[in-house]
Amino acid sequence: MSRYEKRGVSSQKEDVHKAITNVDKGIFPNAFCKVVEDYIGGDDEYCNIVHADGAGTKSSLAYLYWKETGDISVWKGIAQDALVMNLDDIICTGATGPYLLSNTIGRNKHIIPGAVIKEIIDGFEECIDTMASFGTKIKFTGGETADVGDLVKTIIVDSTVACRPKRNEILEVDIQPDNVIVGFSSYGKATYENAYNAGMGSNGLTSGRHDLLHHSYHAKYPESFDINTDEEYIYSGQFSLTDSLEGTPVDIGKALLSPTRTYAPILNKIMQDNALKDAINGIIHCTGGAQTKVMKFLDKPLHIIKDSLLEIPPLYKTIHETTGTSMKEMYEVFNMGHRLEIYCDKTIANDLISIAASFNVEAQIIGRCEPNSQKKLTIAGISY
Repeated sequence: MSRYEKRGVSSQKEDVHKAITNVDKGIFPNAFCKVVEDYIGGDDEYCNIVHADGAGTKSSLAYLYWKETGDISVWKGIAQDALVMNLDDIICTGATGPYLLSNTIGRNKHIIPGAVIKEIIDGFEECIDTMASFGTKIKFTGGETADVGDLVKTIIVDSTVACRPKRNEILEVDIQPDNVIVGFSSYGKATYENAYNAGMGSNGLTSGRHDLLHHSYHAKYPESFDINTDEEYIYSGQFSLTDSLEGTPVDIGKALLSPTRTYAPILNKIMQDNALKDAINGIIHCTGGAQTKVMKFLDKPLHIIKDSLLEIPPLYKTIHETTGTSMKEMYEVFNMGHRLEIYCDKTIANDLISIAASFNVEAQIIGRCEPNSQKKLTIAGISY
């Protein structure tokens, strides 16, 4: 059993996928998100996408950082996490908006005051304004804040995003044997970001938090973890939240809390060019399952080979070096430096890389797809 599983989480969510095996997959069954008919509008030219996700256990980390440092602004990033985890999943279908956004917050009122809620709402508004300046239109429709201290120890921040694209805009994942894979960096500082991003996103935070932070937080903040987890795996790291992360301008806490990078500005620009869009056979947002995510959408016997990856950023190097977590598990839990992949004809790869560079996001060809007798994935020489 992996360290991740021993902490009560799963990168593959096998039981969840088994539970929804018989659920209708919509009108584009291999799109990155479920797409249904235009149920409200009743127009055969259109379709509907409604997607729900959230910041996950990253809110527990924001709670720790706020309590330790008094820096309440970290909650704004949690709002961005909850929004981007929806927005970037949807845009992988080719649907570029406009979007509707609703948020759902469940808090323990005894320890989460209204000032924190205000920061989160302000965070949603600021992210929406930033996205608007880069061509992505999002309308905030409100939401729900529930006082559920009987169920939630600290706070959960989720959101739902909806849009009504035309059916001819939808891009299903249909990876071809001669496709190359262009990977887009999750770290650095994009033109639409206001600070260095360590690349964490919103997946793997349960392990990231406990792998790096030292055990003193166990006694100090019992409300920040699952008491059913063996103490050996609770805050088992070497660092405090405010220790510097070597090779970066931020501390450990801020590195883990780096708001999930959106690729919407980049994908918007790509989707405006029909020639580029026509040469794309799949867009994968490497979230749950991290670098193995593509296998959930691979519908033919191909060998996906990722052997020219972007440099692993300092945050993941530190996790690996200080915990001894195997690289096989690292690639299943963390994005490891890129969280967006485009599977495409090699003739457009340089165009995609140039568009990313115009937003100061590094991108490169990280691998390729080859014919094979069965579905197979190899990452940096490791077979999955």
